[in-house]
Amino acid sequence: MVVRFLDRFSPYLLLVMTTLFWGGNFNVARAVSGEVPPLGLSFWRWMIAWIILFPLAYRSMWRGRHLLVEHWFIVLLLAVSGVTLFNSLVYLGLQTTTAINASLMQSVNPVFIILLSMLLLGNRPRARQWLGMLVSMAGAVVILTRGDVAVLGELKFASGDLLVLLAVFLWGLYTVLLKKVPAELRGIPLLGYTVTLGTILILPFYLHETINGRPLPITPASVASILYVAIFPSVLAYFFWNHATERIGPERTGQFSHLIPVFGILIAILVLGEALRAYHLAGILLVSTGLLLANFRTPVSRVSGKAKQMD
Repeated sequence: MVVRFLDRFSPYLLLVMTTLFWGGNFNVARAVSGEVPPLGLSFWRWMIAWIILFPLAYRSMWRGRHLLVEHWFIVLLLAVSGVTLFNSLVYLGLQTTTAINASLMQSVNPVFIILLSMLLLGNRPRARQWLGMLVSMAGAVVILTRGDVAVLGELKFASGDLLVLLAVFLWGLYTVLLKKVPAELRGIPLLGYTVTLGTILILPFYLHETINGRPLPITPASVASILYVAIFPSVLAYFFWNHATERIGPERTGQFSHLIPVFGILIAILVLGEALRAYHLAGILLVSTGLLLANFRTPVSRVSGKAKQMD
């Protein structure tokens, strides 16, 4: 029923809405970073998302249980990479980095998707894609070093930036692995399995955080932030992202990751009052140039009656 409803909408519209929700996710997590502990935010985000999702998913999850047993390893990898670790690492990173930096790190996601598609799906990048990936990674390095080249020699990167970059890599893995899931398991049942498993796996880390002096306070800010991240960047965004990936593929879906920093930066400047600095602009320029190189296709000419791509 949900899949048929989503089929009415353009996958590109669904992806724009998803990136808007995720851009807001970075900013909400940064805004409450001093009040809401990161693993508490991650756990309750997915716990509430599970409460919303389970009534919609349990029938299809039960019908697909034999597929779960058959493909348990891929489902487990999706749960760990896309639910347990991605958001937990982002929220941990946002304790010490800015929402703008975290949003910009998300721009590197298509590079990871191209690389992982090559390794896991057998896709072969062209020479221009390799060049584009190198330029995009240079942009990520500029952001990681905050424009200070000396940081490279000392390897003194901001821990928050590194955590977010690791999270972005794991999201690339999640996106590529979606293509390895059989069609019968995709959609509602897969989302139900991954959210269930991912939430269970976050629980011990959340309990450790709570026992060690960072319990989740019950305040208007904490409740509002958890409800936002549970409904919009979780249930709705994952429905939209997974559905769009099934329809247009991970490589094209991954390109929409570049809207996350656009929305994230706008919200960070307008709502959080963060400043856009020169190294941000340099990083944006390099990442954007790399993406254009990686995705630019030259016109197709016809030679001897056959279409031949000029490269």
